[in-house]
Amino acid sequence: MHFHRFDSPSKKVKLSDIPHGPPDDWKKKDAHEKFAEINDELFQLQDLMWGAKTHSVLMVLQGRDAAGKDGSVKHVVGALNPRGVRVTSFGVPTEEERQHDFLWRVHRKAPRAGEIAIFNRSHYEDVLVVRVRELCKPSVWRERFDMINSFENSLAKANTIVLKYFLHISKDEQKERLLAREKDPADAWKLNVEDWKDREYWDGYTEAYEDVIGKCSTKHAPWIVIPANAKWFRNLVIARSLLEALRPYKAEWTKRLAEEGKIGRRDLQEWRAAEQAKVTRKR
Repeated sequence: MHFHRFDSPSKKVKLSDIPHGPPDDWKKKDAHEKFAEINDELFQLQDLMWGAKTHSVLMVLQGRDAAGKDGSVKHVVGALNPRGVRVTSFGVPTEEERQHDFLWRVHRKAPRAGEIAIFNRSHYEDVLVVRVRELCKPSVWRERFDMINSFENSLAKANTIVLKYFLHISKDEQKERLLAREKDPADAWKLNVEDWKDREYWDGYTEAYEDVIGKCSTKHAPWIVIPANAKWFRNLVIARSLLEALRPYKAEWTKRLAEEGKIGRRDLQEWRAAEQAKVTRKR
């Protein structure tokens, strides 16, 4: 589906080798049609997971400023039942959060059984921003890679399907989007001078992301690099990758719900029989 999936440690991640845009043979109209086609199946699979409550999903969205994290949340959640979705945006840590280990605030927002949790930014900020902006010593953020891998491994062992997305946009595309915010009154609230300052650290963030993807890619918690210059293609690829991650569990969830249905029918029959017995005795 034209995305790059990393599911094992690697020292050779080069974001410059991965395209920012969709293949030439993909058109916006085609992507919208494909997105509409998978909506019903995605909704059905989520419903099965919600009912079975044997698994959960964690979707991590990372990317540079204006890469489209908010837009991705909007479109992906639009294909799901909001009853079973929880979105968390991680900003600058609060005073209370700074008094705990860096994973404390994140673990508290991990998905419950049957739920899909979407992180708009995440625990990875603690090996990205703090590194590039030199907010802590290298010895501190370097040891966090192993902590993150252990954390995600513990989630996977608890039947959480972990999917991590890096929204890959070009520097020129980012500039266009930041300028567009200034012209659109509806987007003016997003304006932040720090977004422009961070452009000065473009190469530093590139190196940091390459390290993150190389050191924290595992089979149970893969990194998926999404060509994100075209929003319509970005949305389709994320939805499609989620669909492919859920499909293998359909039979298991369906069986679980069928078993629960048998128990429910049995209990209902027993209750009705007991009620009928009461009526008979009264006669």
